[in-house]
Parts: sequence; C-alpha cells; structure tokens
Amino acid sequence: MTPASDIRPENPAEALVFRTLRWTWPFYFVGALYVVGPVLAWVLGGLAVLSLYLGPAIRPDLRARGPVPDVVWIWILGMAVMLVALWAGHVDWGLGLKQTIKSSIGWAKGWALLALFPLAGAVLPVRREILVRGQCVIGLWTLALLPILVAAPYVGLPERIFTSPLKAIGGPGPEYFSVFLFTWDPASWTPRWQFYAPWSPFAALLGVLQVCFALEERNMRWRTIGIAAGLALILLSKSRMGLVGLVACTAGPRLMPLVLRVWAWQALAAVTASLAMFGPALVQALRDGVAAFKGARADSTRVRATLQRIAGERWENEAFWFGHGTVHPGAHVVEYMPIGSHHTWWGLLFVKGLVGLLALLVPMLWQTALALSDAARGPRGRLPLSVMMTLVLLSFGENIEIEAYMLWPGLMVLGLHAAELAQRPIHGSDGPDAPRVEAWPVQETADTECSKGSLRIAAKPGCPIP
Repeated sequence: MTPASDIRPENPAEALVFRTLRWTWPFYFVGALYVVGPVLAWVLGGLAVLSLYLGPAIRPDLRARGPVPDVVWIWILGMAVMLVALWAGHVDWGLGLKQTIKSSIGWAKGWALLALFPLAGAVLPVRREILVRGQCVIGLWTLALLPILVAAPYVGLPERIFTSPLKAIGGPGPEYFSVFLFTWDPASWTPRWQFYAPWSPFAALLGVLQVCFALEERNMRWRTIGIAAGLALILLSKSRMGLVGLVACTAGPRLMPLVLRVWAWQALAAVTASLAMFGPALVQALRDGVAAFKGARADSTRVRATLQRIAGERWENEAFWFGHGTVHPGAHVVEYMPIGSHHTWWGLLFVKGLVGLLALLVPMLWQTALALSDAARGPRGRLPLSVMMTLVLLSFGENIEIEAYMLWPGLMVLGLHAAELAQRPIHGSDGPDAPRVEAWPVQETADTECSKGSLRIAAKPGCPIP
C-alpha cells in the first residue's frame, strides 16, 4: 500500500501540503515540527497572496479559487488586532524594544498561523482529499511505531531520546524540540504517551482531529488506519479532554441535520417533558459524573482552576484592555506554571486583555456559525464543524496559538470550506425534504450531463437544479 495509491497531488501547493503531512513523524524525530509549521504557513500564505496578485498570469494549476471569503478576512483582521494588542501591552508595561521584537516573532509563529492557513486553504487549489489522505498517512506511521512506543517503558528505554539543537531558534519551551518515547504521569506514576505532540493532552486532541479527518476518507483501508491511529492517540494519552472530544466532535456534526427534521423536535419535546419526572435524578447523575471527571486528575484540575482565577483577577485589576503583554511566572501554588497559560480565553485576557479576546472570539463565532449552518444541510459541513468543535474544546484546556503549528490541516479546511460556501452554496429551501444539490463531494468530468431525475448530480455550470 503506497501513500498515494489512488490520490496524487496535482499542483505544487498540494505536493507541499501532502509531503509535509507525510513527513510529520520524520520531522518529529529531528525535533523540527515547531519550525516546519510556521515556515509552511508563511510559504503557503505568500503563495496565496502571489496567486491573488498575479491572477490569470500565474500558472493554471496555482490560480486562486476566487476572492478571499469574508470570514477569512475576519481571521486576518483579528490576528492583526492581536499584534496591535501585543504592542500596546508591551508599551503599557514598559517591556522594552528587545522583548517587543521577541514577542512579535512569537506572534508570527503562533497567532499569525490562524490567519495564514485559512487564507491558503481558501485561495490555493488544495483539495480536501489531499488533507484527509495526508492525515491517514500520519496514522500509518503512528500504527507502525506503536509497538515500540508501548513497549518502551516496560523494557527500560528512556523517556526522552534527545532535544534537538533547533531549540536555539527559540520557542515556548524545550519540549517543543524534544523527542519522547513516553512520559511518566506524576500523579499515578504510570506511563502515558504524547506521540509527536509536546505533551499528552494535546496529543489526545490531535487524535480527535485524526479520527474526524479519517471519517471523511473514502478508501476503506485508509479510513480504518486513520481511525485506529486516532483512537490510539486518544486512549494512550490518558486525557479526559480527548475522550470528551472523541464523542462530541464526531457525533455532533453528524447529528446536525436533525435540526431540520420535524420528528427530531417532537422527540426533543417529549424528552423535555419527561424531565419533570426524571430531571432531579438526571441532574444528580450529571453532577456525580462531573465530580468523577474532575477527580480523575484532581491535581491537574486544581492547578488549572487556580491559574484561571489568578489570571482573571489580575486582568480585571491591572490590565483590562490590552493585558500584561506576556505570561508571568507562577508560584508554588500553581506548580510554577506561567500565569496566562493552560487556557486560551483566560490567557488572552491576562496577556492581551479584552481587545485580544475579542480578536479571537469574533472570527471563531463567525466560522462556527458557517459550519453549523452547512452541517445542518449536508455532509460538506461535517469536517469544518468537527474542526471548530475541537478548537473550542482545545481552547478551554490549552493555548491555541502555541499549538497552531500542529493544527494547520484543520485550519486549512476552514479556509477551504469558506471558499466552497462562496462558490457552491447549497441551494433549495430550508426544509429537510426539499430537493437540493449536495455540494460535497463533487467530481466534475468532461462527459457529465444534467440529470433532472437525481438528487445528486455533478453537472456543468448552467444545469438546472432538480
């Protein structure tokens, strides 16, 4: 089985994307993933700008899909505001030119990626199939290495193999440039695995994305590989957030069409009415479940809650609009974790203030609304909604900006989906039984014909909608 047995890149942009995905594990083995992500973002972003600028003058297989969608402009504007908030915070707290330059470089390697990858996905002719297959190839690598990773703690192999010299480039910490076989959980002193992520909880969310992408794969063998690898990441990372994401981010988008079904609302009304009898018992069961969920890693829950409380109090009292500019060292009570870490929203309030929080909140709400609407009407919106749900879930336990270098396939899907909505909206009434064109996936060929008797057509422009 070759990685490109039935799907091959058709232009330089697709080749660059696919090869980067295929070489994810080798890049990890040399500690280069944190470097590859930002470099890829700026290369693809620059290529997208060049394609827009040159228009028809550029080679045909690199021409832009169309103008930049509105939601992508909102991402670009939001991340630009994030940079302005960073500068304002540094000026307010007198952090100096050297620290401002260093933080601006950090913005270019973090927040900027949340605009560059959607831009590249919206403009460059990169197909969904390439991103989906690339994720499944990562899964093949993962399954091939799984026996070694699982056996490592039991045969006496070291946790960390080495830390790459690339750490001299600078980054959030040495773990971003280190190669681990496994780590020991300090709470239970049992092994947990982080695979190619800098730590285990992040690996679990990458596993969620892996499963979501694999569910879109049409080849059964590759789909099985991708799902199996994603489940391995989720289960072996031993992350509670990953288990929640596995259920919510895969089932949720596939249940969205029920919003347009009358019988689904009738069933919901019946369930709601029954809560009068079973509601108290259900509420108590939910409380017990939440308590057990938090108690599974009580120390982690306590540290995160304390970090959020300190960040919120200091933001409100010290730096309401533009934040503190940078994270601050934490005390022993939070196990020396930096104030402003482990939570995107509280971290934004602490570091960049209310302005920074709104700069991320607005594009995320806009993108989520688009994905929700499209997922309710057809399968095209499932993967984008899964990506947005994963990002939202991740934002409540991690800092998105320092992990964007690994989330880039999902970010490209968001831009690609925005372009699809602009070019091929789903027509027809909002009713669930109304005939419509299912806009994804569409395979156009030279000999396709208009078919008025089918609800699923791949027609040339101008064909009537059935």
